[in-house]
Formats: sequence, structure tokens, C-alpha cells
Amino acid sequence: MRVLVIGGTRFIGPLVVDRLVAAGHDVTVFHRGETEGDPEPGVAHVHGDRHALGEHREQFARLRPDVVLDMAPMSGDDAIAVVDAVSGIAQRLVAVSSIDVYRAYGRLHGSEPGPLEPLPLTEDSPLREKLYPYRGARAGKLDDYDKIPAEQAVMSDAQLAGTVVRLPAVHGEGDYQHRLFMELARMDAGRPAILVQEDQMHWRWPRGYAGNCADAIALAVTDARAAGRIYHVAEPQALTQEQWLRTVARLAGWSGEIVALPKEAMPAHLRAQENFAQDLVVDSSRIRRELGYAESVAVDDGIARAIAWERAHPPERIKPEWLDFAAEDAALAARAR
Repeated sequence: MRVLVIGGTRFIGPLVVDRLVAAGHDVTVFHRGETEGDPEPGVAHVHGDRHALGEHREQFARLRPDVVLDMAPMSGDDAIAVVDAVSGIAQRLVAVSSIDVYRAYGRLHGSEPGPLEPLPLTEDSPLREKLYPYRGARAGKLDDYDKIPAEQAVMSDAQLAGTVVRLPAVHGEGDYQHRLFMELARMDAGRPAILVQEDQMHWRWPRGYAGNCADAIALAVTDARAAGRIYHVAEPQALTQEQWLRTVARLAGWSGEIVALPKEAMPAHLRAQENFAQDLVVDSSRIRRELGYAESVAVDDGIARAIAWERAHPPERIKPEWLDFAAEDAALAARAR
């Protein structure tokens, strides 16, 4: 099979490429050329800007991909550009999405008032009604981010069968978001306690190890049964925040205390505004049933690998307020009084 990967040079992308090559597929990666690394046997590279994909349509036609995999469609415009560039050339387009598309995510973040959404979420659960969940945040860098219009574009072209893979919070080697940093930094600093907001202690959300998620994406790319389908990828059990922290602590060798505090008693840098009564729990049985997906790396092993990578690759820039241990000590002292 000939596979054209859009992106695929960061975090999960190289893992998916490795799996496709190992299975004997002919892989071409389209990217900006900023993170190419060492040449990989069996992988061709095409350099370009994804915002100018139309300029490469003739080149894509010469490649004759059977399937196109878009690792990071961040907006409707991103997805439309891919569709326009490969429609009529490829047979199928697979897009990597997120569980942040659901209305439950709006309930969690308070952008969509209403009753709690029933769980577990299936691939057919109601989507957010308010688009662009991060507009106005992070200095405007994510103003146009929304996976909902991206998914709609991928699934609506008459000449191109679409597949969507919705990922959970992913941890593992290469995690540029450093999802384990906050807890691991405290554990490795020998902190006596980690503070958790009371209403967050039992909050659940889905997680997945990067290598397992790459397995699932590769399955969606190579199995024709995935045409026209949307799939969740997530570990079978969604851990509570307390369970997650205790698992990380055990694997990291930390024996401190996990302390729950009311929201008003939390230090400002750790105080959360989300509605933690809304869990995010997804049913991932469809991809297991239809494509035969199963995790190849056990939960503990995946977390242990993520811990080892995070310790070896801390964030290049650490804001002082992230590790305001003095404020945390003050909150602990106030609790003791």
C-alpha cells in the first residue's frame, strides 16, 4: 500500500510511520523539513507548507497514494486543503482528531451550560455546539483550532472515503506537551505532598500510551474496513486523577502524600476552574471489535516509559509559577492548623 502522511515528524507521527514501514508499506511524509532527522529506509520525504498543499497536487498525483493520513488537521481549513489536494487521487483519507469534540468537553470547561452528559461517550455522542474552544487564549495561537469542522471536511467528500481517529490524552516518549511534568517535577524534588483540588480527585478522563495510539492509527490506515468510520482510542479504564497520581507515584518511586484541598484553599497556580463533575470517559470498543485493536504495551509499562523520557527530556522553558513550592507549603501549613 502507498501511504502519504501529512505531518508525522513529531511525537506519535514517527511511531505511526515506523509501523507502516515495518508492515511493508510504501510511505511518503509531507512536512516542512524542520524535524526530518536521520534518513529512514523505506520513507520518502516531500517538503512544503501544509497551508499551500494545493501547489503539490500534481506531485501527489505522481505518488499515487492509496491512503492519505493527516496527523494534525487543526481546523476546518486545514482539512479542506488536504481534501482538495488529494480528492480524486487517493482512495481514503484518515484524520487524527481528539475527544475534545464532544459536548461533554464543553460542559467540563463551562463553555456550554446544561446537564451533565451521559457516559461513556460513544463515537455518536453529541458534539460541542460552540466552536473554537480556545479562541482568545494562549495569545491567539489557537484561535482557529477546532477538530469538529476538520472532521466534517474529512467525512463529507464524495470522491474520498474518510476515517477519523479520536485520541485521548496521550503520554509517552516525545511528548512535547510534557503531560507528566507537573507531577513528576514534584516527585523528583522530594516534595512531601502533591496538592489536588477536592472536586478533581475523582474526575476521570481517557488516556493512552503513544505507542498504542500509533498502533491504532496504523490499523485505521491499512484496514479498508475503516472507511467511513469514526473510532475512539483509549485505555479500557479511565483512571481518576487520584488513581493516575498514585500510579505515577508508584512507578516513579515517590512515597509522599496526595492531599485534597477545597478549591478556595488551593494555591493560585494550581487552582482549576473546570466543572469536574463532568467526567470524560469514552467507549473504545468499536475499534477493538471492528479492526481487532488491542494495546500491545500494558498501562504500567507505558507510564514507566513516559516517566523515563520526561526525566531525560524536561521542558526547555519552565515558568517559575509552575513550581511555586512556597505557595504549596503555605497551603499545606494552613491545612494543618
